[in-house]
Parts: sequence; structure tokens; C-alpha cells
Amino acid sequence: MHVQEWLDTVPAAAVYAVVGLVIGLESLGIPLPGEIILVSAALLSSQHGGVDPLVLGVCASAGAVIGDSVGYAIGRKGGRPLLARLGRRFPRHFSDGHIATAERSFQKWGMWAVFFGRFVALLRIFAGPLAGVLRMPYWKFLIANVLGGIVWAGGTTAVIYYVGVVAESWLKRFSWLGLVLAVAIGVTSMLVLKRKAKRAQPLATAE
Repeated sequence: MHVQEWLDTVPAAAVYAVVGLVIGLESLGIPLPGEIILVSAALLSSQHGGVDPLVLGVCASAGAVIGDSVGYAIGRKGGRPLLARLGRRFPRHFSDGHIATAERSFQKWGMWAVFFGRFVALLRIFAGPLAGVLRMPYWKFLIANVLGGIVWAGGTTAVIYYVGVVAESWLKRFSWLGLVLAVAIGVTSMLVLKRKAKRAQPLATAE
């Protein structure tokens, strides 16, 4: 079943909980489709009156910030041996190459890597744990984490919600336009046939 179709079958409270939980676990360092879940839920909120986009954005932001903070704490405590264990468990996501790329980003951009990493799938998984492993000062991490989480989660929710509303409105207008056009074609066809029938009637009488 498609993600959006599945979300449509559960209560609104469950949608908020699922979005917050999945994004939180992804931010913590577990490879999960947080962005797909968020986009699907935001699109659902534009078509489903029971799902409030504001509450959805708050839950997604909270999941992102809390998940990253927990990931930071785990990374700070576990250090590089933790990255090695994650590499063995999730080689596709925590390979040496991926870790090296993320580490270079952190060394170059510092706390901005945490902020902008929220918008990149690979760094979104690494940001919290890697910031902890690299001993980034927590106050820097927290500022970037909160701002990045709110801008990414809240911004994504708002953009997808309004795109969904506009698309649905456009489709409704298009359907009405199609109906009006169909009626106009039908009426025109009927008038043309009537005129042809009137013209044909005297000819038939003359014959």
C-alpha cells in the first residue's frame, strides 16, 4: 500500500505520532524514509480536513530536534567505535566513504553542516551522531539543530500543503471547465442537428 493511502486509513493523532517518530528515529541515526513520510502526510493534510498542517509541522519539527539531540548524545558517548558498529550493521548508509564525506562537510562548515544537513538525506542521518563523535560544542549543535529542524520540517509541511491545496483547487476548476465544455459541445451539436433536420424536411417533402 502507498504511504499516503496507509496514512489515510489511520486517525489524525496516529499520523502525527508516526511522522514524529519516523523523523525522530531517522534523525537519531536509523536509516528510515522520514522525508517520504513527511511529504505524504503534508499532502494528505491538504486533502483531509482531519489532519491539521500546523500540528503536523510541530510534530515533525519536534521529532527532528529531539531525534538529532538523542543522536548527538549517543555519538558523544559512543565515539568512533559507534560509527564502526553502524558501518557493519548498515553498510549501505554508514560506509567508510559516506562517513568520510559527512566528516569533511562538518570540518568545513561546522554548525552549518548540521543546519543544511537537515535538507540532505545522507547528512540528515549522520548529523546528530557525527556532531557528537566530533565533539561539537552542544550549544552550537543545539542552535543549528533547532533552526534546521524547524525550517526543514515546518517549511516542507507548509510548501507541500499549499501545493496540494492549489493542485486540488486547479483540478476542481479543470473538472468544472470540462463539464461546461461538454455541455456546450452537446448543446451546439443539438442545435446543428436541429438546423440540418429543418433544412432536410422541405427537401423530403418536395421529393
